[in-house]
Amino acid sequence: MREITSHIVEGDVPQNQLKIEVLDQPGPGGAYHVYNISLSPDALARNEAAMAIDEAVVEAHPGQSIIFQCGGIAEKGLNGVTNEALLAIVRDRLECFQAGPFPSQENATALAGINNALRALQQRTLKRIARGVEGKTVA
Repeated sequence: MREITSHIVEGDVPQNQLKIEVLDQPGPGGAYHVYNISLSPDALARNEAAMAIDEAVVEAHPGQSIIFQCGGIAEKGLNGVTNEALLAIVRDRLECFQAGPFPSQENATALAGINNALRALQQRTLKRIARGVEGKTVA
């Protein structure tokens, strides 16, 4: 198991930080497939003290697991989420923030990056479809 910290902003207080752990080994394409996102102990203590979250819910569900597709869909079936699905969720959130009372240039820049990432991944899929290898564990 390893921890990802690239989402943490240097200088931010520990109680504002999420813990992200990679729980599995690399699969056929070299990527990992099972991640867990949870509140840091500092954040959990702060939220419980403020009664912002239900203690029983936190104990029953200490984090959220994200399970990515492992293997080609044509070979393994749909067994997890895709990068595109998560990017679409983040894009929707940023679009909602931009349409709300606090739009920002930073959100607009992030939204442009996510749109670029989605287009690149969609182009990759179109090329794989054209080559007849989409959904297969083939380069």
